[in-house]
Amino acid sequence: MLKVAVIYGGMSTEHDVSLISGKNVIDNLDKSKYEIYEIKITKDGKWLDKRDREIKDIYKLLKEMNVVFPVLHGLYGEDGTIQGMLELAKVPYVGCKVLASSVCMDKVYTKIIFEKAKIPQAKYIYLKDENTYVDENFDEIKLENDEIIKLVEEKIGFPVFVKPSNSGSSVGVNKASDGPELIKYISEAFMYDRKVLIEEAIVGKEVECAVLGNKEVQASTVGEILSAEDFYSYDAKYANKESKTLIPADLSAEKIEEIRKLAIKAFKTVDGSGLSRVDFFVQEGTGKVYINEINTMPGFTEISMYPKLWENAGISYTELLTKLIELSF
Repeated sequence: MLKVAVIYGGMSTEHDVSLISGKNVIDNLDKSKYEIYEIKITKDGKWLDKRDREIKDIYKLLKEMNVVFPVLHGLYGEDGTIQGMLELAKVPYVGCKVLASSVCMDKVYTKIIFEKAKIPQAKYIYLKDENTYVDENFDEIKLENDEIIKLVEEKIGFPVFVKPSNSGSSVGVNKASDGPELIKYISEAFMYDRKVLIEEAIVGKEVECAVLGNKEVQASTVGEILSAEDFYSYDAKYANKESKTLIPADLSAEKIEEIRKLAIKAFKTVDGSGLSRVDFFVQEGTGKVYINEINTMPGFTEISMYPKLWENAGISYTELLTKLIELSF
């Protein structure tokens, strides 16, 4: 029987979501195949066992495992840090490797890679350390607030989304309709990160596609987010029961196939492995598809799109977890 360590919790703003994801993974793993070791990371970075006792030698414990399933969302877990630790420990683990994990955690650098791959995306600019604009040549230009507003009006146009570059579950994300809101939300976003992305607001459907595999990559059908709010914020995801998902999305078969192909291309572009959920917008009126982001460790809660998309393809939650563990080897 294989020893599987499931790590959940973590020090990111997505700690609480990870607790739910981790418990769901533990409940649904095939107990006839795996001996499960629970490891919970607290918000302040302590590593605890299932009885909430602190693990003194985590490195020793990890080396005793056959495989690790790091069900961690956000910084210090989904960003390449724990993946690097597991590489050093020479333990197989579920999910993307160090490069893909770190690149996809940083929205700005994901966009730079998508640009190179000519994958359609919304117009954007980014700021560094409050009032420093980084231009197309990576030159840093100090700007006053009114200059930032003017830059956004000229390059993108309102409304825009303001996002911390390294954050998940829409934490710190806001939609700005004018200059004063823009400056307010930039300050808020800088509470979470030292880089802030300002992005064109695409009006249309918000859709997601699950990918699975290493060299041979499969894509699921496409699911649609029916947000109860203006956009799919943290509260809309986890607190507002009026938010719903639609599988498959209300799109033509041709459009779904286009998104599936783009999802696989994006996954391969960032050198992904194991799993990811690739998020897109389908613009109202034009039907044009724009990539939004890649989540290298998507949610595994009861309402999460990733397992639901594979369930729609006839793969149960437990079968999906088994496939992911097999891919880790």
